[in-house]
Amino acid sequence: MGTRWSLKALLGEGTPPATIAALLNARLDTLIGQLSHWERDSAITRFNRAEAGSWHTLGPDFAQVMATALDLAARSEGTFDPAIGVLVNLHGFGPRPAPHQPPSQGAIADALAVSGWTRLDWEAETSRLRQPGGLHLDFSGIAKGYGVDALAQTLEEAGLRHFLVEIGGEFAGRGLRPDGDPWWVELETPPPALAQGIVPLRLALCGKAVATSGDYVRGCHTIDPRDGQPVHHVLALSVIGETTMRADGWATALGVLPLPEIEALATREALAARALVRRGEEIVEWISPALARMME
Repeated sequence: MGTRWSLKALLGEGTPPATIAALLNARLDTLIGQLSHWERDSAITRFNRAEAGSWHTLGPDFAQVMATALDLAARSEGTFDPAIGVLVNLHGFGPRPAPHQPPSQGAIADALAVSGWTRLDWEAETSRLRQPGGLHLDFSGIAKGYGVDALAQTLEEAGLRHFLVEIGGEFAGRGLRPDGDPWWVELETPPPALAQGIVPLRLALCGKAVATSGDYVRGCHTIDPRDGQPVHHVLALSVIGETTMRADGWATALGVLPLPEIEALATREALAARALVRRGEEIVEWISPALARMME
């Protein structure tokens, strides 16, 4: 998926680290085979090149991510959209190198015409998805989060109770550190924000997950699915939740909006979120009511 993973864990006696690493690598191989558009023969890549009108029965991981992605797309009114792979590739934000020149308005309009979650037909009961023709799925805004949740479940099934697991900057924590402290995770506070006196924010990640989006985190790789244009005003936006997948998706959805709309959507959905947004030469910090309550 074009990124790395890491694990910090308290292992019991007789549990070799190599055994845990092998379990996690095997689980990641399964996820990559389903969800990675970086792989030429993954399930998502095969769907992307399938014939128009064809129906596909999705595997369990693919189906779970698809169902959540469509729910988030509806709840965010399209600011999260798992079906903009053609746009992502057009801008060079996917596996292919970035173009030397930005795409033309005509090329963006053509990409928008074959993109969008509303073009998909999804049968939740049978886990079947229809390819409408020319549409490319891209789970970059949610798959890392799902991967973290899957690794956390694998660790719990292996008997581990105390760990911090991460994929590409998305984290989930369980239990405590060996010294008895919680797993502390510092939210992304880029140097420009530090220079303006914005204080770093540390979270005790006990049974919680956190995901961050924004151009400081990924570079200018966020696209507004509604007009196909890159977004540059959000420096970093973090969401804390029960699952990393939903935190990841919501961070992506909020990260394309102007600050007043971030505030409205995060408050409506009771999201624990922190946004660092550019306003001219100034960087504005906003902490949602749900996160403020967690900090009390």
